[in-house]
Amino acid sequence: MRIISGDKKGIQLKAVPGMNTRPTTDKVKESIFNMIGPYFNGGWGLDLFAGSGSLGLEALSRGLDKTVFIDRDREAIQTIKTNITRCQYSDRSEVFRNDAERALKAVSKRGIQFTCIFLDPPYKKQKLLDLINSIHQYGLLLPEGLIMCEHDTEAAMPEHIGSFSCVRSETYGGTVITIYQYSDRDKEE
Repeated sequence: MRIISGDKKGIQLKAVPGMNTRPTTDKVKESIFNMIGPYFNGGWGLDLFAGSGSLGLEALSRGLDKTVFIDRDREAIQTIKTNITRCQYSDRSEVFRNDAERALKAVSKRGIQFTCIFLDPPYKKQKLLDLINSIHQYGLLLPEGLIMCEHDTEAAMPEHIGSFSCVRSETYGGTVITIYQYSDRDKEE
């Protein structure tokens, strides 16, 4: 597992020890960023269920200004901090140990809006619809922002969730990447 592109290209990332975390493969990660970028011109990222922090760190390497990393697992938090230090992104990162729903509520109180939100929950415990509805309710996504959902092929995602529309969905083996944005009518309001 490594940073694939950008200013930290090639840096090896540490995986979370044990079997509780399923890392996004480099192949899938590269596909994700080809779908959503591949590069950013500033902005904030939110890496929910961050695991090793691989997605948020890749986004920083590709031009985001700052990323907020959230995970509830203690070992994941330690791994994220180690990887942030390896990439020398301490000044551009915030790390919090929290449950996803509580974290979204807490972040909303700070008035931050995100360019890119990464949702990669454990496949067996996915609540993607609820999380996306909370993102809308709290106004966490910028009008031109993206929500990236990683899920298994058994979790069928709808075309529309509240004010968001699916703009792209690709399958890679047993993994599906689904991208949401505000639907065109909501961008105009």
